[in-house]
Amino acid sequence: MISPIFIGHGSPLMAIDDNECARFLTEYGKTVKPKAIVLFTAHWESETTAISAIEGAYDTIYDFGGFPGELYEVRYPAPGSVPLAERVARMLGEKGIASRLDARRGLDHGSWVVLSRMFPDADIPVVQASVNPYLPPKEQYRIGEALRGLGREDILVIGSGATVHNFRTMNPSAKEPDAWAVAFDDWLVEHLGKRDLDALFRYEELAPNARVAVPRPEHFVPLYIAFGSGDPASEVKEIHRSYEMGALSYLSLAF
Repeated sequence: MISPIFIGHGSPLMAIDDNECARFLTEYGKTVKPKAIVLFTAHWESETTAISAIEGAYDTIYDFGGFPGELYEVRYPAPGSVPLAERVARMLGEKGIASRLDARRGLDHGSWVVLSRMFPDADIPVVQASVNPYLPPKEQYRIGEALRGLGREDILVIGSGATVHNFRTMNPSAKEPDAWAVAFDDWLVEHLGKRDLDALFRYEELAPNARVAVPRPEHFVPLYIAFGSGDPASEVKEIHRSYEMGALSYLSLAF
């Protein structure tokens, strides 16, 4: 049994730099041995859930610019899994959720940065999936619900994004996390722990500083998908929290 997780993936530099979250991911990856991984990434958006059905190894996508050359040399040639992709599509379909298979797209940095730290050998089959940031939280949660039970087969479901992700608020010289960002994460952890779905689905109106923390929800919605995919009888655990530049949250949770 492997619990689904949400990872605050932060900057692409985490693939080559040593920070608190990178060290956490390295150690966490030693504690789980998934047979396969299903990862919803904030960096792939589509109206209909797209599911990577890749034969052979993935290409590595560098969907960013202006970083050190070393970062563009990182490769993460994880194998795909067409049978698992087809199964994910069937599970969604059984709950009335439309999806489509994609046989071309490589792993974006929302996927390979996290996975390269957790499972550096790139030998675990990966199915990457997109998000639709315009669906309300209740529908994001429902996508996750459709995939419940994968963890019992040692298939790790990951939501990769960030709870607080606002470039305008980031301060490279900050030494401490911004209080408003911490308050938003505290609210999330509290209500996730209580499984207060009504409040969580209404986070925009109820959570402190929600509109500053989540100016656009593409990084936020993987949280609801991972949360929905977990066993509702399980304890929600904060497995890591750190911040960079004052307001970039690396809050990570297990469901």
